[in-house]
Amino acid sequence: MAFMNKLVPDFVKRIPCHMDFDGQRRAEKTFQAIILLFAAVGFVWGYICQQFSQTFYILAAGFLLSCLVTLPPWPIYRHKPLKWQPARHYDEAGEENQPQSSPAVGKSKKKRSS
Repeated sequence: MAFMNKLVPDFVKRIPCHMDFDGQRRAEKTFQAIILLFAAVGFVWGYICQQFSQTFYILAAGFLLSCLVTLPPWPIYRHKPLKWQPARHYDEAGEENQPQSSPAVGKSKKKRSS
């Protein structure tokens, strides 16, 4: 699989491809609203024309539009990123290594005045 990674151009690798949980919820709601709207309009138009193919075409157009709007990870779906916990490091025996903590910068103890 590593050889496939070499074939992908650098500008494609730099494209952000993540979506946060709130963005996933927003994309799902948008997808459902577009499909429902186009289904209702398609049903009414197909009933007026008395042709099921018109209903299908309108619904297919709604599906394509909703895919274009919700499948790519647009920036509107990345407003609330998650804060991940730091990675755990294990030694050869499988025991967890605690990273050495550095002293906090900017935190100084207040001197008590007597």
